[in-house]
This record gives sequence, C-alpha cells and structure tokens, in this order.
Amino acid sequence: MENQNAIFNSAGFRRKFHYAGNDLGARLTEEGTEFRLWAPTAETVQLRLYASGHEGEPWQILPMTRLDKGVWFARVDQPLHGTYYDYQVTVEGVAQTTADPYARACGLNGTRSMVVDLRATDPAGWQEDKAPARQAEDIIYEVHVREFSWDKSGGFPAAYRGKYKAFTCPDTTLYGQGEKPTGLAYLRRLGVNYIQLMPVFDYGSVDEAAPDDSFNWGYDPVNYNVPEGSYSLDPADGALRIRELKEAIQSLHRQGFRVIMDVVYNHTYHRDSWLERTVPGYYYRHWPDGSWSDGSQCGNDLASERSMCAAYIRDSVLYWAEEYHMDGFRFDLMGLLDCDLMEQIRKALDQRYGRGEKLVFGEPWSAGPTACKRGTRLAGKKNLTSMDPEVGAFCDGVRDAVKGSVQHRESKGFVNSGAGKENQILASAAAWCPGGRRFHAAAPSQVITYLSCHDDLTLWDKLVMTLDPLKQYDARTPRVLRANRLAAAIAMTCQGRLFLLGGEEFGRTKQGRSDTHNDPIQLNRLDWQRAWENQDLVDYYRGLMALRKQLPALCDKSPRAAERILQTGIPFARCVTLLVDNAGSRWRQLYLVYNASGRAHTIDPDGEDWEVLADGESSFGWQNPRKDKSFTVQPGTALILGKASGD
Repeated sequence: MENQNAIFNSAGFRRKFHYAGNDLGARLTEEGTEFRLWAPTAETVQLRLYASGHEGEPWQILPMTRLDKGVWFARVDQPLHGTYYDYQVTVEGVAQTTADPYARACGLNGTRSMVVDLRATDPAGWQEDKAPARQAEDIIYEVHVREFSWDKSGGFPAAYRGKYKAFTCPDTTLYGQGEKPTGLAYLRRLGVNYIQLMPVFDYGSVDEAAPDDSFNWGYDPVNYNVPEGSYSLDPADGALRIRELKEAIQSLHRQGFRVIMDVVYNHTYHRDSWLERTVPGYYYRHWPDGSWSDGSQCGNDLASERSMCAAYIRDSVLYWAEEYHMDGFRFDLMGLLDCDLMEQIRKALDQRYGRGEKLVFGEPWSAGPTACKRGTRLAGKKNLTSMDPEVGAFCDGVRDAVKGSVQHRESKGFVNSGAGKENQILASAAAWCPGGRRFHAAAPSQVITYLSCHDDLTLWDKLVMTLDPLKQYDARTPRVLRANRLAAAIAMTCQGRLFLLGGEEFGRTKQGRSDTHNDPIQLNRLDWQRAWENQDLVDYYRGLMALRKQLPALCDKSPRAAERILQTGIPFARCVTLLVDNAGSRWRQLYLVYNASGRAHTIDPDGEDWEVLADGESSFGWQNPRKDKSFTVQPGTALILGKASGD
C-alpha cells in the first residue's frame, strides 16, 4: 500500500491521468447517449443497460473504449432517458460491478444509475427560480427533511409527512386547525432566512423500499450527485426524486428562504463504494501499512488532496449549485478536507455567482487523525485564518463558553453556573477576532455563531442536565427557561453568522439523548405542539432576530468589525458588559450586559439617556423603547440598550 500511495500521490500520475473534462457520467446528446467513466487502472470496462432500477438482467452489454487520461467511453445511438445502467470494471484480473460515481440519477437504493434528461425534471417556472435577496443578517435554521414534517401536529397532508413535498406547503397550521402556524409559515414568522437541509444526497442507511422502518440523519453517502429517495413519494422512480427536491427548493425560495445543503465529502457509507470499485485505492487515504485511514470514525477518509478526488468534490458542489439552485454548502468534518480544495470551491462559486453569494462553511475539525499526503494543509481551526475569509467554520468557542463543553455532559458554561467564562464570552462577542486559545478567526465572515446543532445534546437538554436535579425535560422549569433566554441573547448579539438547530427556539428536547442519528423518528421529530406550548420562548428568539437585523455593528462581517467594540468590562463574576459603536443605525451606540450571576446589577452607562431594546422579559422593547439613565439587570438575564442617533 505504501507503493500504491506513492503512485497515486505522485506528480507523474497526475500529469498522466488527470482529466479536466466536465462530461463524465451519462450525457444525452443530439446523436444519442454518451457514457464516460474515469478508471485509469482498469483493464476492461463494460457498460450494462437495464429496464429496471433494482431488478432484472441487463438488456444490453457494451464494451467501452479506453481514451486518453484513463477515461472509458461508449455511445448508444438513441436517447436513453429513464434507462438504468451500471459498469463492470476489471482491475488486476478482478471484475467488479459498480454504479456510476458520476451519476445524476439512480434507481431504488442507488445500486444502479439512471440516464436522465434533467430538463424533463424541472418543475414549472424552474428556469426563473432564484433565491430571495440577502437580508442584513444571515440566520441559518437546520432541519432534517423527515424530522421537519413527520409529526401529526405539523398539520401536513398525510402523504407529504417526512417527504420533500412537505416543503411545498406554505401555510400549514397546528393539527391543520387553521390557527397556529407550523412549518414554513412558522419559520416566516420566526425570522430565519436560510434553511439548512441535513443530507439530501442519496445515502445508504435507510432502505428506500421501506423508508418508514428505520431512521437516520443521512451522513452515509452512496451517490453524491443524486437526491435521497426515501424522501420521495416514489423512490423507485429515478426522475421523480429530482423533481420533488427542485420543487421543495423552489417553494423555499418563494417563501423567502435561501437553502443550504449539508454535504459529506469526507467519507462514504462503505469502503466498498462506487469510487473504490472504479479505481481501487485512489479515492481514499491509507496508512503506510495498508490500513484504512479513519479520521471520520466512519471507516474511511476521502483523499481530497488527490487531483481527481478534489475535482470530483468541487464539480459535485458546482453541480448542486447550478442544477438545484443551492445557496450554500455546509461541509461535514471539513477538517478532513484540504485547504486548497476549500479555496478552489470558494473561488469557483465566486466566479459563477459573485463574491460570497453562495455560503461556504463547515466543521473545522475531524473525529481523529487522518493519513493525508505529506504537506497537505487541512481545513481545520489552526488553518482557518490562512484561508479565504469567506470560508467559514462553526465556532465551538462560542458554543462551549455559553453552555459548557459538549464533550462532557455535566460541564457548565456561562449561563448555567459555570465559572471563569467571562473572557471567553467577551471573545465570543467579537467573533473570536483576533482570537484566543479556543478559536481564532480572521473576520466574522468566518464564524458560525451557534449554541446547538444536530450533534450532541440539544441546548434545552444541556441546560436541564446541568440546572435541574430532577432532569425534567418536559417541564417549564423557570431556571432552565431563564438560562435559555440568556443564552439566546448572547448568541444573537455576537458578531458572526447566526445558526440554530431547528426547534432550539422552543426548547427542543430529545430526553437527554445526544447524537440521535439512528434513534426513532418519534424522538427526533420536530414537535410543533411544543413550539406553541413554549410560545413565549419562541417570541423571545423572534424579537432578538428582528432586532439583530437592525444593528450593523453586530452584522458587520469585515476584518475590522471587532473595532466596533469600544469597551468591555467584568463588573463581578459571571457578569460582563460591552459598549459598541453602532453607527449607521437608529441607535448610534449599544450597551450590552450579560448577567449570569445570582445577583442583580445596577448600571449607569454614562449618565445620559439610553433606550431599553431588550431585557430578560421581552426582546421587543425596541418597538416602543423606554428611556432612562440607570437600569437594573436582573439575575440570569441580559440587557440590550441603545443610544438613539439623534441624542
């Protein structure tokens, strides 16, 4: 394996076999259908055509011709839209059947690829579809397709629950009773403007023939360029899943949301993937002794530093952006991908769509060490500041400072009785620019400010775990509610882009279970009834989001944004203050107080009049602000003051 690594990593292999064309896969032409497969180590390749996507024998088998750069080619003189196919690839005398790694459509469970006329999958008006205009702030809301609409309380049509089609329902209500908004209507009211979809490419952990029999988040890639079938009304129809995902994105755009795709290019569901069957050893990292690299802790790591693997990932991202109109990409375990690839992706998206128009960010860590080529710079935290400032990363510095480490369930942060977090909270407010030991960013554009995501405990469960001795996850414990409000106020007033787990704003609970990737849907679903039972908490988030969009000091993504923070203070333990230059708004200055202590704090910022924009009780004070010179900040609450620009 050491020799194979050396060969695949060599400049000579790249010069001889790197293919720069953009026509791999099956393509319809005026003359018929063309098939191209990159398989430089293959001795022979056969194309096999089927009438069905999951059963029966091939109706035709065609030998493929080897061209330059390791590409194999076959042509059929008829349009084969709707025809299924796979390849038989022989390497060192061993023949293996594989689907097409470059396929854009597939059959049931993705074992056979499908030729597709993509224009035939476009919903009406698709060519005119475009994202809504960017708002003053990007507020990202993470949802799983099935979790979003599965619960009966959402009021979705029965056939659409857990499906792409649920996103085409703009005005659902609680149990369909016509009064309390759920789904997209609820999210419009909440004020988020980006919907981040957990993996919607074809993944392997759910049987598409019986999708209700199991559940998974979907971080198990099988076909990178094909939508997942278990979310379709008919998974056996290779074209329908494409149309339904496009309809969902079109509907989200019409409802005022941009759409982010959660992508998992760091590993595949199995080592025995289509990539491995096509070019054994090339697409994956191995240690010198031949063992598989497993920095993903999912059994394998893709070798993103190799040129054709990098091209595969880059072209896949561009395909989703162009064909499905995705507005951004969240990279799972981005710390396993290399910096050069991430900057290639950023540059390519900028060239096509404009600087920063498509969001690019990811997890700046891995789950373990990885066997990358010597000299490879990985896109983790330590290299973040050397990358393009429009390549962003989740900020665990904010997350852990506010609520405690995710690695230890009982660990406490600033809002839940943790000690010594004051300076970390102040660093969080400036999006960790210029940074500290926990995190270091070049600009707030690189920082995803968040408190919870699909991984680990929900924010509510973490607070219950650390503040309620009785562990009452379904109770409205005042201490937990107060800490949740304070956590939200801190996150919503930190610089950086804002991100929240779907349901965080209504105290989403998974009964103290973390990483529920394959737990039952009953535990993972969004509980729309709980959203209305905790309407006061939802409204607190809602007011903070609306206020945030009016505060340029907090929305500033420039490298000099931290200079807007004019003064910071720590009056006493677990209480911090910030004076902020908010020029360009109806309030020229802001004064922020986060009081996580058990005692009240009286402040007189400068002897002049200030307006109360939000406090521990209401985040809508800015609508009709009261003025004063002196204020008392209650225990466990935040206070946001503004000095009117006319004063």
